[in-house]
Amino acid sequence: MDSMSAVTGTLLRDFKLRSTPNREEILHLFLLKKYALSHGDIEKEIDNSLDRVTVYRTLKTFLDKGLIHKVLDDEGSLKYALCKEACSVAEHHHDHVHFKCTKCGQTSCLNVNVPTIKLPKGYEANEVNLLIQGVCEHCN
Repeated sequence: MDSMSAVTGTLLRDFKLRSTPNREEILHLFLLKKYALSHGDIEKEIDNSLDRVTVYRTLKTFLDKGLIHKVLDDEGSLKYALCKEACSVAEHHHDHVHFKCTKCGQTSCLNVNVPTIKLPKGYEANEVNLLIQGVCEHCN
């Protein structure tokens, strides 16, 4: 067993998920890329034996268990990124900044606190998304 398989297996166990080749392959891709991936990005990178439905179900399972979270970008497309905090089935904790590079198009999670926003009376926030666009460290 190589070190990446050990890492993916451990992560899956930590999130109470059965380790399967499909789950390990998709999780390995998230660990390798380190930026948010769309469903299409994943399909391009993984083994052709995995069909669209398998990828969708795997992403949904990872999302439901708190292993990944949704990332919206400026084009309205949905991407997914690994959770870096202690997320669970019951609750995701993602009050952080997403950064989209205008050169390479990659969206990354940044460990930067989102400023506190005081909402008008009667409004209650369930989730905060902050997207900053610019040039990433690799393209700069």
